[in-house]
Amino acid sequence: MAMWPFAGRRPLRLAAVYLAPAAGTPMRLAERAEALVGRGLCGDRYAARAGFWQATDACQLTLIGTRDLARARRRAPKALRPALDAGSHRRNLVVSPVHARALLGKRLRIGGAVLVCRKPRPPCGYLDRVAGSGLCRALGRDSGICLEVVEGGWLAPGDAVEVLPG
Repeated sequence: MAMWPFAGRRPLRLAAVYLAPAAGTPMRLAERAEALVGRGLCGDRYAARAGFWQATDACQLTLIGTRDLARARRRAPKALRPALDAGSHRRNLVVSPVHARALLGKRLRIGGAVLVCRKPRPPCGYLDRVAGSGLCRALGRDSGICLEVVEGGWLAPGDAVEVLPG
């Protein structure tokens, strides 16, 4: 299902979808979400133009890999480790089994949507204020990327993540 450079490896899957209606509000696990062209995920702060970085460096949606989360769990203060599984990383999509950085520059089909992985989205000090001191450092610089929705559609945990050519 996945194509180069992921051929021969375990297929990539969407492990989780998280939404937050506004900057700083808790992330909630979604059963599915609709990706809107040029906007992001319906019901999320980025699509509503209500994200913290909206005025200066907005993303339509963000992604983190399960390998990034495993590394962050090892590095995070014990009290924050369970929060990583509840979306405190503040990324919209969790993809398994991969490091987010491996998807930079790639076009992905997830469910009915096509997304382009545009640029790194390292965590910032704002994350520590919202989710707990030490989380930013635990996640590290390579723990997220910004995506752009180029074809809208529904996506849900369990959907295949296909790396498209081009």
